Amino acid sequence: MITWHQLLNEGKERLYKAGNSDQAAMLLLNELCRQKNVNLYMNLDEASVPEIATDYLEGIHRLEKGEPLGYVLGYENFYGYDFMVNEDVLIPRPETEELTGQVLMLLDQKFEHVEHPVVFDVATGSGAIGITLSLEDPRLDVYASDISKDALEVAQINNEKLGGRVVFLQGDMLEPFISRKMHCDFLVCNPPYIPSEEKLEHGVVDFEPNVALFGGDDGLRFYRSVFKNAAKVLHPNAIMAFEMGYDQGERLSQLAKDYFPEANVEILKDMAGKDRILVVEMSRDPFEEGLPARAAY
Repeated sequence: MITWHQLLNEGKERLYKAGNSDQAAMLLLNELCRQKNVNLYMNLDEASVPEIATDYLEGIHRLEKGEPLGYVLGYENFYGYDFMVNEDVLIPRPETEELTGQVLMLLDQKFEHVEHPVVFDVATGSGAIGITLSLEDPRLDVYASDISKDALEVAQINNEKLGGRVVFLQGDMLEPFISRKMHCDFLVCNPPYIPSEEKLEHGVVDFEPNVALFGGDDGLRFYRSVFKNAAKVLHPNAIMAFEMGYDQGERLSQLAKDYFPEANVEILKDMAGKDRILVVEMSRDPFEEGLPARAAY
């Protein structure tokens, strides 16, 4: 019977020959063992379990073709929670965890005296941001939108599985909130921001949904959409936070200042020191026609 160590080495060698990272072989085997309560590191020289070995080799075959590990496993860990993912949603990234952490910190700082801050998670995908916010801060009322019905089905499964309290709405960016005359204290958005002509890795562009990747010729199409319509959904003194490409900080900051000249606009860096998060904090009422201090939503 083949040992765990031999099984692991076979997977590493196959991925190396396929031009992929052999680290995925260890991650895959460790996760499959964890699901069956097998301590891989303590039993490397023992005989492997046939059922796990079969699943592992099937997974290696999919990885050889370039399929992302999250899709092979069927889930991705995000902020300590396992989110179901499939080809209908993007796999949540570590950078988006950083965005979520910043949102939680800003909510604590700026809305500590608000009993139920209302949060909109725009272009939610798997629901990772909105669901995590609802789990980490029970006082939040979280609503999430996505244009994709299939993505929202995945998000709803995650919401139910993890015990989230998110209400999901189908529609393009802010449209479902505008049509329902809803307003929020905090708007968070991780939109498609990759320029249309940018070349991506095979494992990304061939497997992950392109509608959730590309943001027009310059990558800023969906930011413009949100900025243009933000006044229709924001409470006075609301905050917006966005994930962005590492090279979009200067352009996106100027775009935000053009739309919101009275707002405080800030670019935050990720753990790698790259521009990653745009924060737009309204310093006064952004509405020309006037809006009640706090609307029904």
